[in-house]
Amino acid sequence: MATDLTLAATARGPAHGSAALESRALANLGRAGRWKPAEIIFWALAAASFFLLPDKHLLLTEIAILGLFAVSLDLILGYAGIVSLGHGAFFGLGAYVAGLVSVHLTGEPLTGLLLAGVAAALLGLATAPLLLLRASDLTRLMVTLGIAMLLLEAANKAAWLTGGADGLQGVWIDPLLGRFEFDLMGTTAYAYCLIVTFVLFLVARRVVTSPYGLSLRAIRDNTLRSATIGIPVGKRLVAIYTFSAFIAGIAGGLLTQTTMFVSLDVLAFHRSADVLLVLVLGGVGYLYGGLIGAVVFKLLQDVLSNLTPQYWMFWIGLILVVIVLIGRERINAAPRALWTRIRGGK
Repeated sequence: MATDLTLAATARGPAHGSAALESRALANLGRAGRWKPAEIIFWALAAASFFLLPDKHLLLTEIAILGLFAVSLDLILGYAGIVSLGHGAFFGLGAYVAGLVSVHLTGEPLTGLLLAGVAAALLGLATAPLLLLRASDLTRLMVTLGIAMLLLEAANKAAWLTGGADGLQGVWIDPLLGRFEFDLMGTTAYAYCLIVTFVLFLVARRVVTSPYGLSLRAIRDNTLRSATIGIPVGKRLVAIYTFSAFIAGIAGGLLTQTTMFVSLDVLAFHRSADVLLVLVLGGVGYLYGGLIGAVVFKLLQDVLSNLTPQYWMFWIGLILVVIVLIGRERINAAPRALWTRIRGGK
């Protein structure tokens, strides 16, 4: 249909064709930017969980942090086509910066969180040209993994700063806004993480539904053609990579602030692997995939680790194999087919 529109518009003249295509593109972006009922329900349920599940606030906090981390990866993987095996480097750096700010500067949470995001963004900005401008997917995988391993080793060696294998000691977070203390039940922590996740999700959603987000998808689908029509490919990829790193750093900062502890584990490879599994479970290329995948992953982890503590990763791996064999399209189509059959039977 888009091809037919282009041909028809061109036949009526270049100026008319360009205007028609621009109008169509803006209309599509406008529709994509509107809130759908399912989105409203999703966030309403997230808010309701704060009141309905008071004994699960710690688990819900972990879900919110992992979901935000997954959103950051989906921005580069799902929308820009940038593959990464070391996205945990930004998460871990943000976690350590938040801890160091607490120990040496201030325990005020918002300040520490912002500095964590900025530090991760600076790392993303510094490494983006190396990864994006002249690199294949395989090179990107290896370089991102190498950066994460370098940070892990640096944190281990700099025990005078990071605490090394013992972790950073003395992390303390002041009450949020001077009023809400971080209690052992995770009440303040969950509210804090949920609000931060929602705000950053809004920003990410605005980005991907803007003309800038449309250009990212064009770059993902065909880099050469995008450059040919005038899209500044390098600048766009560097910008989204830096923004993604910022969000990942915020997620790491949230983990440190809500647990008041940070160790080498935040830079371990499983952080990058887990967030990739989350996107496999939830889907790549739409922001809610990261959030839904985080819910599924953490619930599976919680349930399976209680049932079979030694083999819970085996069952998650089996589920991933089933998803790959069946195909996400068939899985997603099943609820719609069931709903259609139910409505048809009435």
